[in-house]
Amino acid sequence: MSQESRPRSDAATVTVFASPASWIESDAVAQCHQVAALDGMIHVAGMPDLHPGKGAPIGAAMTSTVLYPFLVGSDIGCGIAVFPLRLKRAVPEKLAARFPDLDRALDPERDADDPAWAVVEGDIPAGHVEGLGTVGRGNHFVELARIGTVFAPDHAGRLGLAAGDLVLVVHSGSRGLGERILRAHTEVHGAGPAPDPAAYLAMHDAAVRWGSLNRRLMAARVAHALGAEPTAPVVDQCHNLVEVRDGGYLHRKGAAPGDGRDVLIAGTRGTPSYLVAAHAGPDANHSVAHGAGRKMSRADALRRGRAKHTVEELRRTPVGSLVVCGDRQLLFEEAPTAYKRIEQVIGDLVDHGLATPVATTVPLVTYKTAEPGAAPHRDRRDHRRGRGRR
Repeated sequence: MSQESRPRSDAATVTVFASPASWIESDAVAQCHQVAALDGMIHVAGMPDLHPGKGAPIGAAMTSTVLYPFLVGSDIGCGIAVFPLRLKRAVPEKLAARFPDLDRALDPERDADDPAWAVVEGDIPAGHVEGLGTVGRGNHFVELARIGTVFAPDHAGRLGLAAGDLVLVVHSGSRGLGERILRAHTEVHGAGPAPDPAAYLAMHDAAVRWGSLNRRLMAARVAHALGAEPTAPVVDQCHNLVEVRDGGYLHRKGAAPGDGRDVLIAGTRGTPSYLVAAHAGPDANHSVAHGAGRKMSRADALRRGRAKHTVEELRRTPVGSLVVCGDRQLLFEEAPTAYKRIEQVIGDLVDHGLATPVATTVPLVTYKTAEPGAAPHRDRRDHRRGRGRR
């Protein structure tokens, strides 16, 4: 059952959509109540992947009459997109070696003939060209996966997906753009509200568009490197954003839109992820979970992981997939054991009537960051497709 409380007469309601068996830290719930006490706050909905963040909970959707940029955070526009991919054969060992260096940004001038530019339509949002085509660090990734169990064949079919199909799952955000927007606010106003909501929203919306474009660019880079044609995403939902809804502001921090949309809820690199049909109502602030959610801090994951695993053990996962990650510390910080059980998170969403599973995606190759000394793989089969910045 969900846990609901109203700590003070002037504070917002707080509901956590998790079962007693779920791993929910008391610090995360405490952060929800701290947010609920902010001026203008109406309702805080914690998702089953709820965990503590820097100043605000992650895995929460928060409605207010006041816009608070810090509740969105610095990675404005972070989200997950799913791209169908057609390959004749999918041998993880061979394909892992062909992934391009997604730490190396695409430069509009130097890389003007890169075929990935063909997915860019119109101007680059905010004119922000730094970091284009890069994944970033932390929990971001690009993953080649196979459609596993299909729970709703008709729904999956409408998306053009069936068991055994290959997809690229891309999780990334607005890179330095969102950080720049939040810093400009906090340097003057700290954790306070936006003095000019319309001005903040204009910058915010550009960062959301930038994040979506960047996911498309990365998917195109990987598709070309693997010898496939880029495709449009069948799912692309942002989980760090604010939207104007019912006359107020709905802030999502690590929570995906759940009002009738299809959402890919990320597991770990060693477990399936779940594509779901989301149908969350106002009690959940029209939102669903965005992933498994951390159960260990990065420091704890690093300390415990080094005591239990070798680097090589972490490069091949329990589902037999491979991990491309040249940063050894990141390998431990992002180990599957650092996260909650994705099955529990999905079960909580189902039990609370927030989502219906459509299919799983099972990892084959998960890219985190390039291996040292890896040779960049550039597809030059058709230079004419490269259009550079337009």
